Amino acid sequence: MAITALQSAATGMRVMDTQLDVIAHNLANSHTKGFKASRVNFEDLFYEERQQPGAINSLGQRTSTGLFVGLGARVSNTQMDLRTGSLEETGNPLDIAIQGDGFFKVRTFEGIGNGEAYTRAGNFFTNNNGELVLGTLDGPLLEPSITVPEGTDLHSITITSDGVITVEVAGIQQELGQIELYKFPNAQGLRLVGGNLLVRTEASGTPTSGRPADPGYGILAQRYLESSNVDPVRELISMIRTQRNFELNSQTIRAADENLQVVSRLRR
Repeated sequence: MAITALQSAATGMRVMDTQLDVIAHNLANSHTKGFKASRVNFEDLFYEERQQPGAINSLGQRTSTGLFVGLGARVSNTQMDLRTGSLEETGNPLDIAIQGDGFFKVRTFEGIGNGEAYTRAGNFFTNNNGELVLGTLDGPLLEPSITVPEGTDLHSITITSDGVITVEVAGIQQELGQIELYKFPNAQGLRLVGGNLLVRTEASGTPTSGRPADPGYGILAQRYLESSNVDPVRELISMIRTQRNFELNSQTIRAADENLQVVSRLRR
């Protein structure tokens, strides 16, 4: 029936619209440090069973297949691409990139994630108290907290690949702290909240902490930042395909509408 075609095509346009939204978001963040691209996954909707497999047809023969007409598609979920982005050298001593699967943990102040969140971005600064914060001077604090003494020449700070932070004071190396990384049983279950932050959920599981270089956590690279892993060429190709699929579904709607008009005229 043309009505079924109308409904199916409408669901197709809706899912293509969602995919276009996700593609646009990926492209908008192609230069956001530590950003992970997302993709949309789809699934088919229910089927109208018009004939069961093995049924007896009008000729008295048993059919080997059935007749099922689908009712369209829907978005099942979005999935993050957790692959590590390329590393970009910045020369900033407080820029840190993770080479591996771990996350930094930060303390939030707006009630996000019950006061804690996780990130792959490593663009740290020192606030007025000398504490390492993410992104801006009033950004979320790195956890466990690390404080740089007042008057420290930031270029004298050394961060080893296993996360030990030291600073040279009067010619003597002084340890400031240890950066820890966190990993999840299911990182795909993390909730994206913006600001380069993710918060844990029941689906992500409880994070475990470890030092950089511990198995499964990754190592740190000082004076580097992880770039967005968005591939602009792939996103543009996906955008073209999405637009074409949207147009095909709109053509299906026009064809179904024309069929309904023919049926309507026949009934007059």
